[in-house]
Amino acid sequence: MNVSTTADLVVIGGGIVGLALADAWLARHPGTSVLVLEKEPGLAAHASGRNSGVLHAGFYYAPDSLKARLTRDGNHLLHEFCAERGVVVRETGKVVVTQSESEIPALRELFVRGQVNGVKLELVDEAQLRELEPLAKTHGSALWSPTTAVADPVAVVEALAGRVRERGGVIALGSEVTGAGPGWVTIAELRISAGYVINAAGLYADKVAHWYGVGTDYRMLPFKGLYWYGSWVPGRLQRHVYPVPDPRNPFLGVHLTVTVDGKAKIGPTAIPALWRQDYGGFAGFNAGELASIARTYPTFFRSKDHDVAGLLRSELPKYSRKHLVNQARALVPSVAPADFKIKGRPGVRAQLFHLPTRKLEMDFVFEHGDRSTHMLNVVSPAWTSALAVAKYVVAEINS
Repeated sequence: MNVSTTADLVVIGGGIVGLALADAWLARHPGTSVLVLEKEPGLAAHASGRNSGVLHAGFYYAPDSLKARLTRDGNHLLHEFCAERGVVVRETGKVVVTQSESEIPALRELFVRGQVNGVKLELVDEAQLRELEPLAKTHGSALWSPTTAVADPVAVVEALAGRVRERGGVIALGSEVTGAGPGWVTIAELRISAGYVINAAGLYADKVAHWYGVGTDYRMLPFKGLYWYGSWVPGRLQRHVYPVPDPRNPFLGVHLTVTVDGKAKIGPTAIPALWRQDYGGFAGFNAGELASIARTYPTFFRSKDHDVAGLLRSELPKYSRKHLVNQARALVPSVAPADFKIKGRPGVRAQLFHLPTRKLEMDFVFEHGDRSTHMLNVVSPAWTSALAVAKYVVAEINS
């Protein structure tokens, strides 16, 4: 593709967040030139196409957080977008179950959060849970989220790319950014003049931000998500089934989800990755990234906010399929390793770590620089929230 050497807006990264930002900019500024630079030869190669496709409702997150507001709004906007573009959404709903009665207070706290966040939720007993999802098991109470749903993540990304192009945006695939600064971006030997740059580089967002002198207190710590598909008849599992999450970490725990075509899926894990695109084997191995992550982990281990040793003890055994599937049995007792042998595409979560406080960032994080904005921590539920995040960020840039 011939790439223009000038653009009013350049977006670095063509995942769902980058595309949503381009889309929101064009909706607000029709007729301007917008260029999205994506390093891969195709769309949805990384997290945007390697997630569960769940449209989250927004009840997990602290009421004063961006995640709470933008997930609730993003769920609504993504439902509208899928209806507009003919992307199939399966209205599964979700149940959150307890694995012991000791988890009931935390479950009730999720219910209260959901009410404060304006999310429709219902506390149900064991009999009501059996009506909603006969395969799920809880102890005393469960949470029912009727607005949680699922779609094909790749189909959504491709549909959003289509709308960006219809609005006049250009998406340049196979265009890896090699440098950037205020007013310019380079790909290979080409220098592009940019009126404004938005960095939505996902796993590499911190590195791009550092070129601008932004976000220098942050480092990216990647976590690998493994999935296994079941051989069950489509529709046997009707609802997403989730555990009560550990509030110390920004992960939701191993759960069962229903795909848009009705299949059952177990995952993801949150296994510490050794390099940023550590999808399995040594493909994409990067010694420099391994060294950087190794230097960061001693600081992470000293965190008072995260049980890092416990995280490693719980996550590393999940490389074993049988171990991972057996963990899901606490949520759905009929799950058996023999039924879940089809490996899904692994994903890597671009989790931001704040060095001074030794904390994983729990909320969305973006920072503005000179003629630039940097989407530093836009992880799950970013796929759900992307349209709302983009609308919010573009409005802030223009204010």
